Amino acid sequence: MRMKQDADVETLVRQRIRGLRVARGWSLDELAARCLLSPSTLSRIETGHRRIALDQMTAIARALGTTLDQLVESDADDDVVIRPHHNEARGITTWLLSRDSGQTVAKMRITRAVPADLRVHPGRDWFTVLSGTIELRLGDRTILVGPNEAAEFSTMTPHAFGAHGGPAEILTILDHEGERSHLAAEG
Repeated sequence: MRMKQDADVETLVRQRIRGLRVARGWSLDELAARCLLSPSTLSRIETGHRRIALDQMTAIARALGTTLDQLVESDADDDVVIRPHHNEARGITTWLLSRDSGQTVAKMRITRAVPADLRVHPGRDWFTVLSGTIELRLGDRTILVGPNEAAEFSTMTPHAFGAHGGPAEILTILDHEGERSHLAAEG
């Protein structure tokens, strides 16, 4: 059983290497030059006629602009549906769209008004309004951000945001601190 799993992972890695190379429009010669391998070695790796050594996989991943983790991660698509997390108390529904390289991309539907308490945390927040209007409080300022507008600000400035005049939806990119602050209670 273990040997079959290893072979499946190796096959998946080979497919990903070839797929990434082709998607970039690179020939075997171009990728080989970038990862300091011979084109014949790279060809044998892609076709399964040669086992992939860790140092080769590292060089190939680096040349392709990816990581070892991404090359070997499972291809299981058991659940590809992104389900919302409802937090009725906070008046926010969140869809986590991606978590990668220290950032989280999320869509949020906000039904609550701006909370009275302003908070601070390290980092920066960025969001764009998809629908409705967001009321953003930054210190003493109040800023209305409408559809197709974006806001980006230091989160060391006391801040809070909420819906203005009805529900609003935003797309946001949060760093680790922003995720902890804004999504901690989201579940």
